[in-house]
Amino acid sequence: MKRLILALLIVGALLAGLTVLGSRGWGPILITREGEQKILLFFGKALAVTTPGVFARVPLLMDVETYPSLGLYLNVDPESIQTRDQERVVIDNYVVWRIVDPVAFRGSFPPPGLDLAQQQINRVVKAAVREVVGKRTLVEVLSVQRESIRQAITDRTAKSLADDGIAIEDVRINRTELPPATEKNVFARMKTDRTRLARKYRAEGEEQARTIRADADREARVTLANAHRDSEIARGIGDAEAARVYAEAYDTSPEFYAFVRTLEAYRKTLGEGTTLVLSPESEFFRYLGSGTGGAEPAR
Repeated sequence: MKRLILALLIVGALLAGLTVLGSRGWGPILITREGEQKILLFFGKALAVTTPGVFARVPLLMDVETYPSLGLYLNVDPESIQTRDQERVVIDNYVVWRIVDPVAFRGSFPPPGLDLAQQQINRVVKAAVREVVGKRTLVEVLSVQRESIRQAITDRTAKSLADDGIAIEDVRINRTELPPATEKNVFARMKTDRTRLARKYRAEGEEQARTIRADADREARVTLANAHRDSEIARGIGDAEAARVYAEAYDTSPEFYAFVRTLEAYRKTLGEGTTLVLSPESEFFRYLGSGTGGAEPAR
């Protein structure tokens, strides 16, 4: 029993030691953790790439190199770029990338290769940003085509680094700023554009106001003309009716008609302070005598 226990302890110690050595890539057992990928090298030549799990190897004849398999983050240095309309803009972006082919990555960037890879990614991203942004105007970069610009930069960078075992998952723009001189020029141009639009809108408003006033004046003239026409028609009808009434009154009682007409003449001509110099025998005074219709002239 003691020998069995001792044997089990020895085997456990050996397994523990092999596990520790395997996790560090030194023993005959190779352990690849989650988020890692390892290359088995035989005298400097790649034999296989491991995925998370346990593998066997020949300790002294095989070397192991470990690379991350998770996404990596790289913040690209900001750079001033000239747009298509000759404006300067400062762009700061970052890159999310991954090692998808460790063997190709090791061939392009010998160990330690992460720093060299990041430098290459930085150069490629800057070149893609200059090429894509240089074909757009400032307005497109700041608002209209921002998403299409981001996608174009990502595609160009991914294509340039595909042969190096690198996959570019995303290139994002952190911020886009204008240099002080460009900012002043943009503000002045925006002010000029707004002033031009204000003049345009005022001119259009004045033109519409003139059109509305002309239409209103025309409608007013038409309305007044129709009203004048209607009043003239009504006045003509009234005059005709009055003439008819006068004619009927004259036919009925000529003397009474003459008396009424004479009274109207008195009312219109003999106002306050009126002085008339006429002959006493004038026909105008025929009803101012004895009231008998002209039996005696006025004295």
